[in-house]
This record gives sequence, structure tokens and C-alpha cells, in this order.
Amino acid sequence: MLRSMTGFGRERAEYPEREILVEIRSVNHRFYEFTARTPRAYGYLDEKLKSLLGGKISRGKVEVSVYIYNKEGVNANITVNREIAHGYIDALRAAADDLGVEDDLKLSDIMRLPDLFTVVKTQEDEELVWEQVKAAAETALSRFIEMRETEGTKMFDDISSRLGTIEKLVQFVEEKTPSVNEAYKEKLYAKIKEVVGDRNIDDSRVLTEVAVFSEKTAVDEETVRLHSHIAQFRQLINSDEPVGRKLDFLVQEMNREVNTTGSKCSDLDITKTVVDMKSEIEKIREQIQNIE
Repeated sequence: MLRSMTGFGRERAEYPEREILVEIRSVNHRFYEFTARTPRAYGYLDEKLKSLLGGKISRGKVEVSVYIYNKEGVNANITVNREIAHGYIDALRAAADDLGVEDDLKLSDIMRLPDLFTVVKTQEDEELVWEQVKAAAETALSRFIEMRETEGTKMFDDISSRLGTIEKLVQFVEEKTPSVNEAYKEKLYAKIKEVVGDRNIDDSRVLTEVAVFSEKTAVDEETVRLHSHIAQFRQLINSDEPVGRKLDFLVQEMNREVNTTGSKCSDLDITKTVVDMKSEIEKIREQIQNIE
């Protein structure tokens, strides 16, 4: 199955400690290029994500963005500054005695006093964070690959159709070539007859010239190789392996054979057919630039 190098996948996951958002996107690239955008405190996730995606993606410029929203107070250790609390209580009760007012001090009053609590952020469990990010990343990756495969199916249909068109054009060239040689023979006879008049025409000489012409304009090897390339192309696009680079090489070979065919043949119909074949091959080339 063909896969496009363009894709996008997204997953949001919520846990008791935090909320995690993972986005994966990619564009065309000759090789596999990975970039991670993670919060500064979570840089240790970069290599883990690269390894996770590297086993599933072979080509494309891939960017993974990870957003981590920790829930307030979850990763914090809160303690009471007892000495400060005792200091506040002693001072307030002493003031109550001096001022002759009732001592109605309650816990709720103390809690509002400044510097009473110390909040220390606890060390996060990196393995737990990775497991949570990994779960979200795997779901995003699954959606990312699904999008690539959907685009790949569309490219498969288009390429298959164009290969069928090229194959028909090659068959036309094969069927047309013998008549081109025969037309050259008749044209040569007519030219010689015009020059020599009613004198005898050396048939062997004419046949030799036709043979030389046929040798120079023969495209049998080119059409045979084109049929072979088309068969290989079909085999590759039906493969489950990444085939983008192989297809890129194969389309160059097809273009070379078509160019050689065009340089050998001067027949207008074949020349037009060669132009049509080159047009179809170029459209296939544009498609495979985006195949993994």
C-alpha cells in the first residue's frame, strides 16, 4: 500500500496529574528528518519520541509537538511553618491581653496569615510521564499513518491509470513502427524513380537503405524495456514496503527510454505519442515526489 509523505495526527489525553496533547505532522523530504517540540523541562522525551516514530516512518520531514499541562497543586508538597505559626499565635494572644479584648483566635484566622505555608514542587516520575506521553503519541501516530494511507490510495489509483495509458501508447508505437519502415521504402522508391526515370532500379540497394533506416529507427529494445518498467512499477506500488526512492529511480529509466524512442523516430504520429508518454510520466513523477 502506498503512503503519502504528507500527514497529520493529533491526540489529547487527560490524567489525574496532567493533561497531554500530542500533534504529529509531516511534509515531503528525501529522507527521514525528525524534529521535536517539547516543554523545556521535558527535553528527555525527544529521543524517546524519535525512536517511537522512527520504527513507523521511513521518509518525510516529521515534526512532533508535545504540550503538557500539569494540574495545579498535584505535584506539590505543602508544609506548615510551625515556628511562624506559634509566633503569630503568641503575638496575637499577647496583644489581646494588653488590649483587654476577647481571645477568639481560630484556625481559619491563622491560615490567612502570610508565610505560614511552604510549597515545594515534588520531583516528577519521568517514567510515568513518558508512559502517558507515549500512549497519546501512539494514538496520534495511528491517525497520522491512517491519513498517509488514505492519500496513498488516491495516488495509487492515479498512477495505475496513467501506467495503463502509457502502456497503450507504447503498444501504438510498436504497431506503428513497421508501417513507418514501409512508408520509408515507398518514399525511397519514388525518389529514385524520379531521379533515374524508366531505368532499372537496383532493388538490393533500396532494400539495403531500408535495412539501414530500420536499424537506426528500431525501438524494439526501448519498448520492451518500457513494458518491463511498467510491470515493475505496478509490482512496487502494490508492495507493503516504502517504495518512494525505487519509484523515483524507475520513473527516470522510463523517461530515458521514451526520450530515446523520440530521438530515433521522425514519424509525426510517433512523435506525438512520445510527447503524450512524457506528459504522463511527468505527472507520475510529480506524484511519487510525495510517496514514502
